[in-house]
Amino acid sequence: MAAQKINEAHEHIAKAEKCLKTSLTKWKPDFDSAASEYAKAAVCFKNAKQYDQAKDAYLKEAEYHTENKALFHAAKAIEQAGMMMKEQKKMPEAIQYIEKACMMYMENGTPDTAAMALDRAGKLIEPINLEKAVDLYQKAAGVFENEDRLRQAVELLGKASRLLVRLKRLDEAAVALQKEKNMYKEIENFPMCFKKTTAQVLIHLHRGDYVAADKCVRESYSLPGYSGSEDCVAMETLLQGYDEQDEDQVYRVCNSPLLKYMDNDYAKLAISLRVPGGGGKKKKAAAAPQGGASGAPAAAEDEDDYEGGLC
Repeated sequence: MAAQKINEAHEHIAKAEKCLKTSLTKWKPDFDSAASEYAKAAVCFKNAKQYDQAKDAYLKEAEYHTENKALFHAAKAIEQAGMMMKEQKKMPEAIQYIEKACMMYMENGTPDTAAMALDRAGKLIEPINLEKAVDLYQKAAGVFENEDRLRQAVELLGKASRLLVRLKRLDEAAVALQKEKNMYKEIENFPMCFKKTTAQVLIHLHRGDYVAADKCVRESYSLPGYSGSEDCVAMETLLQGYDEQDEDQVYRVCNSPLLKYMDNDYAKLAISLRVPGGGGKKKKAAAAPQGGASGAPAAAEDEDDYEGGLC
């Protein structure tokens, strides 16, 4: 079967080369037909699992679409070349081809297709390179934002923010979250603004910046429905406990369903939060069943129960 497909691919390549020849009666190469034959050859190679040859055929297809000024089809072919690299687990090369395709989509005036391709590239690279995934998601968000497609833009920004938290780049995560929150406010999705405020507070407290955390909550009072909401009360209680070094109060808020069932990266921030002074957050909670003893050793023992977040 594979040998048959490879032979078929070579037949298509021969036809493509014939399309490119000129003569006394044919002055111009037939780039459109050549591109079509190379596309067929690429599919045959792909079906035969000859991914390198498939990639080369897709790149030839792209070359002749470009000659024919069919940039959209050229970009599609280059993106397919990238997918052939993905099949060979050559992710950096795959991403390079997809990024090149995205530039052609932009040049062609189809930015939505570019943004979606960048999103796909981000998903591909995320398991092996979080930094590159952040870059791709942010680029995709920027393209959607320029097109006033804020719902798509904010979703991609959210992916980038979560990865920045995972990378412990908390200063950048704080900036990204503020941008997310502004977008949700613009599209009047206020419940999501509440959630982003909670994430901001957790990030700022992990950064040791109580003032910034408090400011986020105060600014959110202007959001319709925030004041007195479950999110608002939880953050006021958390900030009070943090400021007063009340480990039990901080522990209760951070382990409440409201915070534990956030996106996993933010939930991990909640359950790993420590109050100023270096006390273990579970100290009072662990001591309570024993009649309120100090329980400092218990805090050290129990700390690992919450290391690594939710499964």
